[in-house]
Amino acid sequence: MKKILFRKLLYDYLTFLFLSLISTGVVIWVFQSVNYLDIMIEDGRDYLVYLNFSLLNFPKILSKIFPFVLFFTIFYVTTKYELSNELMIFWNFGVHKIEIINFIFKTSIFLMIIQIFLSSIIVPKSQDLARSFLRNSNINFLGSFVKPQKFNDTIKGVTIYANKKDKNGNLENLYLKREINNNEFQITYAKKGEFKEIKNSQILVLYKGSTITSKNNKITNISFSKSDFSLFDLKSNTTTYIKTQEISSLKLIECINSFYKFNKKIFEKVTNKIENCTTENINNIFKELYKRFIIPFYIPILSLLPFLIIIISKENASYQKLRFSTFLIGISIIIFSETTIRFISSSTLQNISLILIPLLLFILLYLSLFYKFRTNLKSI
Repeated sequence: MKKILFRKLLYDYLTFLFLSLISTGVVIWVFQSVNYLDIMIEDGRDYLVYLNFSLLNFPKILSKIFPFVLFFTIFYVTTKYELSNELMIFWNFGVHKIEIINFIFKTSIFLMIIQIFLSSIIVPKSQDLARSFLRNSNINFLGSFVKPQKFNDTIKGVTIYANKKDKNGNLENLYLKREINNNEFQITYAKKGEFKEIKNSQILVLYKGSTITSKNNKITNISFSKSDFSLFDLKSNTTTYIKTQEISSLKLIECINSFYKFNKKIFEKVTNKIENCTTENINNIFKELYKRFIIPFYIPILSLLPFLIIIISKENASYQKLRFSTFLIGISIIIFSETTIRFISSSTLQNISLILIPLLLFILLYLSLFYKFRTNLKSI
């Protein structure tokens, strides 16, 4: 009978956890995707790039909200069981409170492993893939990012200004500056311009203007009645380099290992094959590894914390205060676990101290619950 009860309890926890995680993640993803849509439109990206980029950010959202959703799930379901007297069924069939604590602890270890897998493997890979869509894509909807009476510098090395823009996307009184290299640039003026696509290539057709070219301190001026300003294979100013959060965990660990193994000069030479593996960025790498592998260790704490509410009976006058305090403590621990990232540094002693905090908190919480429930067990 105990197995059936524990199976039912686990089913209720996991079902509510899954539904809450997906629904909350989707809501956040929708709001975030709206922001991404504005960025993509201003940047002139293809909708397929936008779709892939936004979808690949969903694992990151799940990883971020998982600790809070887990705590809220266990807190809500446990409170529901307590208020509806469903926990009395467990006690009547000889299930002791410490047995539920041990059961939840074992389950939380499994959930912690899932969170580590998600944050250390899935999220970095999905973030790198999302960024690769930007790195490997071209600007397709050029007319969308040109705003009238504004200097538009979305395209790398090109600045476009237009005094007016009609409903068809035609531009009036244009100014274009194109930086070719350090000693060469072009400035073009035109009375009118329109975007056209010729053989899958974007072209800005200019009418009635002139082009000033500066090369090796020599200036030439050419007037035209019509000129094609090629926009083929132009790159965006959007950040496309690999960030620390997008690098695989194995490479970050290899970087840290090299940092401790070699001195600074040798370290720079050995690790130049790993992106962002430098002495200046070493603190960020420590923080990233801490976020991926250590913060998930707060999950067992957040899983056991809601069971503080079953220390006393719901008929007790202090029950509501205990329930409210338990919820506040849980939120505080979630916030605390995230803020500890700021204190991560290259100091080994300081980092070890921060790593030990979740372990010490768990031991303190578990021993408190164990002592309380064991005392109640003896008094029966």
